[in-house]
Amino acid sequence: MNTTTRNIEETRLANEIVSVLDPAALRACSDDRDAIRYAVRSADLKLRTIVLRRPALRRLLADAARAVKIEYLQRDLVRSALQRVEYFYPRPSVARARRVVMESEAAAV
Repeated sequence: MNTTTRNIEETRLANEIVSVLDPAALRACSDDRDAIRYAVRSADLKLRTIVLRRPALRRLLADAARAVKIEYLQRDLVRSALQRVEYFYPRPSVARARRVVMESEAAAV
């Protein structure tokens, strides 16, 4: 899969995840190399920023249980919209733990 196709698929997946929020309140604000960012503008929601990291979206695209995980992310986003100012996927603590595991596996080799 070439880079352009991969970026389109990642963007399509990101749009599917954020589709549970009011489209009028969302604005894609940055589509950079590392993440897809959305600005949220709604008086009803506490949420102001959504950041979806591209490597995590790529892993999700290749996952066999993709549909279930997308549904979970959508529910989590709706729940977080009323409680948090920023929404990150993957959550920083999960990404940090994954990096530590990968580093320890690399050191063992």
